[in-house]
Amino acid sequence: MANQSRRDFMRHSLLGLAALPLGVGVLSRTAFAQDLPRLDPNSPDAQALNYVENASDASDHPAYEEGETCSNCMFFQPDSEGCQLFPNNSVEPGGWCQSWTARSG
Repeated sequence: MANQSRRDFMRHSLLGLAALPLGVGVLSRTAFAQDLPRLDPNSPDAQALNYVENASDASDHPAYEEGETCSNCMFFQPDSEGCQLFPNNSVEPGGWCQSWTARSG
C-alpha cells in the first residue's frame, strides 16, 4: 500500500511540474496586458484613426454615432483595456476612433 501511495504522489507531482510552464505563460501574458501604457491621443497612431479619450469629443466626426465607445467595439479587450488596433497600448473604455466596429453577439 505504501508503494501505491508513493507512485500516486510521484505521478501527481510530475503532472503538476509538467503543467507549470503553461500556467506561468498564461499569468505572465495577463500581467503584461494589464501593464499596457495608456494610448496618447496626440500620438501619430492615435491621430491616424482620430482616437479621442471621450467619445463625445468625436461628435463632429462624420463616422461617429451616438453610443459608440471603445468598450462596445469588437477590437476592445476588456480584461486589459487593450485594443487590437493599438497593440502596445490600452485605451479609455469611453473613448472612440474611426475604426469603431460593433461587437458581434
